[in-house]
Amino acid sequence: MLREKNEAISRLDKLRVSPRKLNLVAQAIRGKDVSSALKFLRFCPKRIATDVFKVLRSAVSNAEYNHGLDVDSLYVKEAFVGKSLTLKRFMPRAKGRGVRIQKRFSNINIVVAEKHNPVTSEVKDGSEG
Repeated sequence: MLREKNEAISRLDKLRVSPRKLNLVAQAIRGKDVSSALKFLRFCPKRIATDVFKVLRSAVSNAEYNHGLDVDSLYVKEAFVGKSLTLKRFMPRAKGRGVRIQKRFSNINIVVAEKHNPVTSEVKDGSEG
């Protein structure tokens, strides 16, 4: 996956939670600053928030050590969830029936990017046009 120079990514596969539940946490951190997203995940009552916290922290570490980005100016650019494998199980029910139970797994990708600071461009040689 090709990314820009001011981005870093972290990925976690085969999380034992359904994609619908994981996407609720991912939606909550999209577009936020990294510090506020980490604070949110630290105190979020959802069980899966601890794993998302670790993935986000890994993305921040990748940005800092692999790409040399400033940690204070990072924000969560993307946080997307995908389906992974599904375990199919059967549960016995009344009158000899069986009901299929699906135990879903999911993947999460978190992309952090450095905020662009607009720099005013000045004409150095004085000629315009």
